[in-house]
Amino acid sequence: MANYTPKNILITGAAGFIASHVANRLIRNYPEYKIVVLDKLDYCSNLKNLIPSQSSPNFKFVKGDIGSADLVNYLLITESIDTIMHFAAQTHVDNSFGNSFEFTKNNVYGTHVLLEACKVTGQIRRFIHVSTDEVYGETDEDAVVGNHEASQLLPTNPYSATKAGAEMLVMAYGRSYGLPVITTRGNNVYGPNQFPEKLIPKFVLLAMRGKPLPIHGDGSNVRSYLYCEDVAEAFELILHKGEVGHVYNIGTKKERRVIDVAKDICKLFSMDSETSIKFVENRPFNDQRYFLDDQKLKILGWSERTTWEEGLKKTMDWYINNPDWWGDVSGALLPHPRMLMMPGGIERHFDDSEGGESPPNVPTTPNQSKMVVPPSKHATSAKKPSLKFLIYGKTGWIGGLLGRLCDNEGIPFEYGKGRLEYRSQLVADIQNVKPTHVFNAAGVTGRPNVDWCESHKTETIRANVAGTLTLADVCREHGLLMMNFATGCIFEYDAAHPEGSGIGYKEEDRPNFTGSFYSKTKAMVEELLKEYDNVCTLRVRMPISSDLNNPRNFITKISRYNKVVNIPNSMTVLDELLPISIEMAKRNLMGIWNFTNPGVVSHNEILEMYQKYIDPQFKWENFTLEEQAKVIVAPRSNNEMDAAKLKKEFPDLLSIKESLIKYVFEPNRKN
Repeated sequence: MANYTPKNILITGAAGFIASHVANRLIRNYPEYKIVVLDKLDYCSNLKNLIPSQSSPNFKFVKGDIGSADLVNYLLITESIDTIMHFAAQTHVDNSFGNSFEFTKNNVYGTHVLLEACKVTGQIRRFIHVSTDEVYGETDEDAVVGNHEASQLLPTNPYSATKAGAEMLVMAYGRSYGLPVITTRGNNVYGPNQFPEKLIPKFVLLAMRGKPLPIHGDGSNVRSYLYCEDVAEAFELILHKGEVGHVYNIGTKKERRVIDVAKDICKLFSMDSETSIKFVENRPFNDQRYFLDDQKLKILGWSERTTWEEGLKKTMDWYINNPDWWGDVSGALLPHPRMLMMPGGIERHFDDSEGGESPPNVPTTPNQSKMVVPPSKHATSAKKPSLKFLIYGKTGWIGGLLGRLCDNEGIPFEYGKGRLEYRSQLVADIQNVKPTHVFNAAGVTGRPNVDWCESHKTETIRANVAGTLTLADVCREHGLLMMNFATGCIFEYDAAHPEGSGIGYKEEDRPNFTGSFYSKTKAMVEELLKEYDNVCTLRVRMPISSDLNNPRNFITKISRYNKVVNIPNSMTVLDELLPISIEMAKRNLMGIWNFTNPGVVSHNEILEMYQKYIDPQFKWENFTLEEQAKVIVAPRSNNEMDAAKLKKEFPDLLSIKESLIKYVFEPNRKN
């Protein structure tokens, strides 16, 4: 098996406990590696954990959140990252019972952002995802063989469920996009630097203060513990010798009951365990036992070095010598802590450092984290070009396609670095880029669909209404035309525009569909944008492209559904219409445009084409709108739009069915 040699490693969450030991070890042992640490400094992070590395030339700290796609993309590109070791996560089970959404946001969404950035940049040679033994769920008390890497995942609490969910994303990106992923699942880890919400440091600090040690339930729960330096060595081995696509358990077969851990700590402090241990209410679901099969990692060359007695003594000595490392931790020492999981962990005591670098040149507001996207690769010449586009929505589907079209046509462009809701950032973008036109393909459509907007209304308003209006106003102030990608999902069939009549909604018609909050915000902003004479609004509907693997593609969506409705609709074939949007910018066209191919096509007609050109064995079923309503949150828009205005401007524009065959199905023909 060939060894893997990284060059530039991004370690997420490395101001935390386990990752700081891994980072310090790699920085110490491999001075030729560049180690970039990304950490938002949450309550359980501490820059002092990285003091051993602060003076090393191969170490760099960046304060930031893995949930910021802009920041992650920027770091991967500017630091030439080829390896990611992803530790960042919310990990305390007790907290997950009281604030489970924060765990989903950090552990699932944050991981997804990282994976997507890896896919987009295409430069990652290893992605090591750090999971937990808790994803396996509870091990039978009488089991003599531990969970192996192929065992079923049966998480039993919100924390472990989010870690299992993150694992599924990692596996999916490995299989779908060929991302070189490795996953680890580890037992409990203990040692110096650990935040005292965890069992061992909590018991040590309480014993130091002469206070009783609280045990959940009867203390019979069994856990396996590994010393932090042994675990850091395991990650060092997996980094260099781990096989892509594999999972590795990092564990020990030496198990201990929680009550025995408490008794061992009492013994170290010469305390009477009979009077020093206090039994408290158990947590909602406290797995009785986690037991791992560690054979696979042993075959790779790792073995546990530190005995329980030795590791516990080292840990006790460290906390005695560093009693104030974490400041006031009285809240963490409660029997059932509920820490506030907010950014702003301990970033002091890095000597005169201010806590690492933040990406440069990004105007910020008081409540906004600093984030930035990579500077454009497109060089600007001394002579001002006749065209130069500023595009917002780089990570979106349409925004990404626009950039590729500009590349193909040789049109200079840059992606906006600012967020639409921050005016000062938009002004800075325009002053730096000096564009001739601005394209707005940014906004919120919801993931996985518009139902998301129903429960995230303020976020939807902020992006789709406030952000779009701010960009339009800034563009007007600078004399720039804004090409705004909007939606036609603001209409529905009615008595004046009945289904199948061929009577479509015109540009001047007022929206009549209010079934979804997403559509409400788009109709609202479209009405307000009429007051701006520098805006070209393009009403896109049910966008389709020749990329049948893209999950945003309407064809991809309905081909993956078990059942579909069968309603004729106007739609937009992006392969034909996006180049037209660039031509519209060149012609400085303004006002509202129904940006669809002429005519309508039904779900069944599309799937029949799919069956004919792509998969003759493809089957589907229909259901009614009433049946559909039972499985979605918000109703969906169905309508026909009159594309006569666009057809008059661009006479060669194909009808929707002709365009589908020419641009989508013929290029993908399988038979």
